[in-house]
Amino acid sequence: MIRNQWYAILSSEEVPRQGLVGVTRMGEKLALWRDETGSVACIIDQCCHRGASISAGKVVNGQAQCPFHGFEYDKQGKVKLIPANGKANEVADRYRVQHYPARDSYGLIWIFWGDQSADIPEIPFFNDLKQGFYYTQIKDHWPVHYTRCIENQMDVVHVPFVHHNTIGRGGKTIVYGPKVKWEGNKLTWYVKNVVDDGHTVAKPAKDMGSEDDLYSLEIIMPNIWHNIIAEKVRVFAAFAPVDEENCMIYLRFYQSFMPVWGLRHLIGWVGRIYSSIILNQDKQVVITQLPKKSSLRMGEKLIPGDRPIAEFRRKNEQLMEEYNPKI
Repeated sequence: MIRNQWYAILSSEEVPRQGLVGVTRMGEKLALWRDETGSVACIIDQCCHRGASISAGKVVNGQAQCPFHGFEYDKQGKVKLIPANGKANEVADRYRVQHYPARDSYGLIWIFWGDQSADIPEIPFFNDLKQGFYYTQIKDHWPVHYTRCIENQMDVVHVPFVHHNTIGRGGKTIVYGPKVKWEGNKLTWYVKNVVDDGHTVAKPAKDMGSEDDLYSLEIIMPNIWHNIIAEKVRVFAAFAPVDEENCMIYLRFYQSFMPVWGLRHLIGWVGRIYSSIILNQDKQVVITQLPKKSSLRMGEKLIPGDRPIAEFRRKNEQLMEEYNPKI
């Protein structure tokens, strides 16, 4: 996992207005809560005093109270009160735990997983989805590293096989390109699949023609994906890393063609059911892949149609080298 990045880790409703929430993300146990204003806080879920789980406690005056001895933590992970010492006693700075900046944006909870001294950028998101769309969401746990989950959604070769009776109907097995384009940490790839008539061969990216005539998808590093099905129909996913062998996927069906209350809920329900079927088809194959975590150099023999995956692996390694400390 790449440090000093914003990661979408939960859906907004999973951190309620009251109470503490404990989850494992990024291989760490985290405690999250909201203060009186509704702002989200995130600290390591282990009390600095005797190691108890802070998330098993409660929120008191906007601060997280450990259930064992009542230590109260602010959003920066600093202990503000040790009841046994008295409210009038100032708490030494050494009584603290790691915290991560947290935000509630676009219906998701994000944490900036990294160094406290790092410059914190804006939360990345797809401009098209920031307004005008309605969405429904499903959540699913996959027992693989988040990189495998992301790469599955970048895989244009698997569609006519894994999804032969859904989005892959028609047997379009030949892959043109794909053509790829980077803009900072956002990768867009353009692709066209055609039926193999025994004479047609795959075209390279340079011969694919105008991007306007091609199917396109996007990913913003490190963990969000956008499928542009049509101008007013999109699919989005956030791949929340749990640990080295597990990922939680938040998949959304977006539409902007039906704003009417009731009808938009019906369309969302249908979109959610169909998306769930497709996601499960993917899951049945991806959970069999070994190793569970992908990397740039891992012995897999990629083909031209895997170019988006190769690009993702190169960028992932580049960011790992840039932001992750050398041990």
